[in-house]
Amino acid sequence: MGILDKHKVIETNATLLLVLSFLVVTIGGLVQIVPLFYLDNTIEKVEGMRPYTPLELAGRDVYIREGCYVCHSQMIRPMRDEVERYGHYSLAAESMYDHPFQWGSKRTGPDLARVGGRYSDEWHVDHLRDPQSVVPESVMPKYGHLEDTLIDGRYIGDLMSTNALVGVPYSDDMLANAQDDFAAQADPDSDYDGLLERYGEKVSVRNFDGQAGISEADALIAYLQMLGTLVDFSTFMPDESR
Repeated sequence: MGILDKHKVIETNATLLLVLSFLVVTIGGLVQIVPLFYLDNTIEKVEGMRPYTPLELAGRDVYIREGCYVCHSQMIRPMRDEVERYGHYSLAAESMYDHPFQWGSKRTGPDLARVGGRYSDEWHVDHLRDPQSVVPESVMPKYGHLEDTLIDGRYIGDLMSTNALVGVPYSDDMLANAQDDFAAQADPDSDYDGLLERYGEKVSVRNFDGQAGISEADALIAYLQMLGTLVDFSTFMPDESR
């Protein structure tokens, strides 16, 4: 019996086809799932990663609320054209504190995984007010209203506590000082030493939108300016033993 005849037997016998299909899917599933039980963590720990500061976390919520993820991805694939345009390919660890992650599914606009530090705060303010003034071909709508919406961070501790419940390692000290740290990051004249002690010296502290009061634009820009800046890729070495 030739190979085509063997296939014919399987294809013309619905019960046999169902049983064999089930076996193939079962074996394939076991091959993928069983090794995970022998790993302490499926995400490689990377130096520099930290939880979002209160202001950055608030900005991330604005980013999600406004649907920015619909047009912008935050995942650089390990292909030459992507790496040359956007920078080092994305690491799983860079999304380990994202609930949910912001990988996205399409790019109407550019990927934002490495946007932190690429543009000035003033550029971001202009871009939010009138995207076409800095990128003429942009189809992005205007978000100038974010500057007019002030936030006081009264609920930021609750938001951080919720993230802590799903595994984000916010310490008791971080949670206790959530509102103070929220205000300190947007005010370079404040006492922000505690903020830097809790989240690291690389945290940006400044008036992001250049106006009085803490606005949703401040929070969003703080979030955008830290994306892709936590890992030092000039010294990063992947764990080849995994």
